[in-house]
Order: sequence, then C-alpha cells, then structure tokens
Amino acid sequence: MSRVSVIFKIYPTDDGLETAMKEIKEKLKPVAMQSEEVAFGIKVIKARFVYDNEKTRSTTIEESIRKVPGVGEVEVEEETIM
Repeated sequence: MSRVSVIFKIYPTDDGLETAMKEIKEKLKPVAMQSEEVAFGIKVIKARFVYDNEKTRSTTIEESIRKVPGVGEVEVEEETIM
C-alpha cells in the first residue's frame, strides 16, 4: 500500500478566493493550503492532499475540487509517492 502526496494549483474565479478556500478546507480537508500571488494581484490556491493510492486517485480529488463554488480551474502541480 503506497501513500501519495499531491499538490493542486487551484485558480479561483474573480471573486471566489475566500469562498473556495473556506469550502475546500471544510469539505475536503487538505493537509496544507495557502494562497499565493502569481502576478499582478492574481492569486492561486495551493492545496496539498495525502491519500492511500489503493483507496482513491488524484483525479477523484480533482473532480471534488472542481465542484467547489468559486473554483475556476484546477491543475496538478506535483504528485509524489511517499
């Protein structure tokens, strides 16, 4: 059984940063999460999840993130087997 760490870069909608961060934290319970400015006031959310590779997949988590209000786009920034 292997564990996987995945960091998602989440692009919120124009006014969705706070809503998305709150919902992701409450519903999906990431191990770590922060907002980061990428350019000219544009912010992204970076959320790290750790999961058992036999029980779930990063695509399952990504689909759950996409359903959160205030989320525009989602991409995997880093995925590592622990």
